[in-house]
Amino acid sequence: MGLASIPSPAHAAWRLGPLPVRAQALCVIAGIGVAILVAARRYRRPGVILDVAAWAVPFGLIGALLHAILLDTVHNHVLTAAVASIGVPGAVGLGAVGAWIACRRAGVELSPVAGAAAPAVAFGLAVGGLGAWWAQQFYGPPSSWWWAVQISPGRRVPGYQNYGTFQPVFAYLALWETALGFALILLSRKNSRKNSGQRVLALGAAGYAAGAFWADSTRIGPLPRVLGIRAVLLADVAVFTLGVVGWYLTRSRRAHPAPDPVTLVDDSSGDVMST
Repeated sequence: MGLASIPSPAHAAWRLGPLPVRAQALCVIAGIGVAILVAARRYRRPGVILDVAAWAVPFGLIGALLHAILLDTVHNHVLTAAVASIGVPGAVGLGAVGAWIACRRAGVELSPVAGAAAPAVAFGLAVGGLGAWWAQQFYGPPSSWWWAVQISPGRRVPGYQNYGTFQPVFAYLALWETALGFALILLSRKNSRKNSGQRVLALGAAGYAAGAFWADSTRIGPLPRVLGIRAVLLADVAVFTLGVVGWYLTRSRRAHPAPDPVTLVDDSSGDVMST
């Protein structure tokens, strides 16, 4: 008998003495670890990525924490919609600010760090996003396909209580982010002179936003709206636009060939990124 659907975990949290341990938080921590490992593997100078992560990770977590706090405390409809649209872009954006501060303090050029981090962040988001499976969130319309995910009655959105299995939108987005990470690596390898770290990071932002736009338009639930449009979709469009504009503004304008750049990212196993 084949697999009829993907079951959701029976428990999303455990007790460690007086402290609750949530699977979704563990997935986020695992995603951060994956991102640091991939970025450190791609960047040549030992220890630099850990120094950058010491600033970038807390800044990103502060962004995520502020997002959660604001969602619990803001009751104005328009403000709630604005806060709901922050999510991942806000956390990654603040993390980028932390990375910039760390590079300035260490006297390290930002471009190769950004190039090493771009696919790493994509892989980290893919791992962290799987926490939605444990929490039984971020799913799409009802489905009878074999890869549909089972959602318990208490986790089903209003109006869908009579359905048991749904499209695993969180898994689709995780697959998109994984493919995006490999695509960014191939892109940086193809032409490291044209594709500087900032350009790869900008394309990574645009690529993430494109996948998130489809995922956010597919998921079901009472999501905040602005002018009849889901607020998260407007945020995805904004991130995509900023990514494309950033990619264009960081294009190479050299009229004559320049000397070969100093490679700061290891390409011994196929990964490459240069200044």
